[in-house]
Parts: sequence; C-alpha cells; structure tokens
Amino acid sequence: MHIRNSAKAIIIREEKVLLTKNQDSEGFFYLFPGGGQEHGETIHEALIRECIEESGEQIEIGELLHIREYIGKNHEHSSFDFDVHQVEYYFACTIITDKNPYHAPQNPDNDQVGIEWIPIKDLPNYRVYPKELVKQIKKKLNGVKSPVYLGDIN
Repeated sequence: MHIRNSAKAIIIREEKVLLTKNQDSEGFFYLFPGGGQEHGETIHEALIRECIEESGEQIEIGELLHIREYIGKNHEHSSFDFDVHQVEYYFACTIITDKNPYHAPQNPDNDQVGIEWIPIKDLPNYRVYPKELVKQIKKKLNGVKSPVYLGDIN
C-alpha cells in the first residue's frame, strides 16, 4: 500500500465556490476540483493540470489553506475505500481564464457529470466531501482562523 498525494483548489468568487458535480448510487455529490499528483510532477503542476481536466479552467494558485488526510477504513465509505490513504493539499485559487460561454472539462473523473458554482451559505444543503472543509470555509469567510492541518476527516 502507498500514500497518494492530491492537490485541490478552493475557488471562491462572489460568495460562491466552484465544485465538481458527481453522481453515484446515492445521488449527486460534490468535490473540490483537483486530483492525484503524478510521478515527477510538483503539487502545483498537479493542481493546474487537474483543474483544466475537471473544470476546463486555468487557475492561479495562492496560499495553502488546509491539509487533509483521508484514511478510508476510518470513514463511511470504508467498504470500498478500505485501502485508500490520501493526503490532500487545499490551495486558495483564482480562475485566470475568462471564458464565456463555459467550456466543458477536458478529462473529467468517471463519476463527474459537470461543475457547479454553489453559494457558500447553501453548502450545508449539499453532499460535499470533505464535509468538515465546508465548516472551515465558512469560518474563514467570517474571519475566524482555522487550522492548516485538519487531520483524518471526511
């Protein structure tokens, strides 16, 4: 078994956050754009590549906001994620392409059905992973300091 690194973007504009929209047997769920780091690739290069693949957008990477671990055997999806151990790096990002109309993602994940700008105030009404990150984003917008390392959360 190995530990996988993943880079994720927190893209906020006009009090909305950009998320990938995905579908499984339980319905729709939402993830922050990004994905796994490939051998020989920096974490920033991985994030830029993944955002183009999943959202069709070029990004500028800002501050590292959070580090989250996901140890699958400890969470609700342990039946199929038992062997997963992933360390995710969440960066504040901005879109630098100004596309209108929207261009489709170049290489979306298997469960991905689109992208969506969701109002931050409405995030608790959606199935967003990691759930704990929604709380941290709301804290940050309210000026409350939150930790960089969030631990093994889902």
